[in-house]
Amino acid sequence: MKISLFVPCFVDTLFPYAAQAMVEVPDRLGHDLDMPPGQTCCGQIHVNSGYRGEATGLARHFVDVFRDADVVVAPSASCVGLVHDVYPDLARESGDAALVDDVTAEIPD
Repeated sequence: MKISLFVPCFVDTLFPYAAQAMVEVPDRLGHDLDMPPGQTCCGQIHVNSGYRGEATGLARHFVDVFRDADVVVAPSASCVGLVHDVYPDLARESGDAALVDDVTAEIPD
């Protein structure tokens, strides 16, 4: 299983030890973990302040960065919530059918 670690922008800046600790858990369980280069903010601050178009661009980037991951883990429930619950809405609002397919594929209920 390919597990990818998403390190949110605020974690990288304020709590880097949280991301470091997250590397240890999959390793102890015998899983491989990677941190794809090029990851950026998920767009939560943009959505929360009304810049949904800018957040849509970040959603596209997130999908591209993590496209090959089987599982993405992150030390932020709010970022995970945004990706899981808001990205589909952003994709639909954008009218980009490919993005809709990407962000709604394999989302568990």
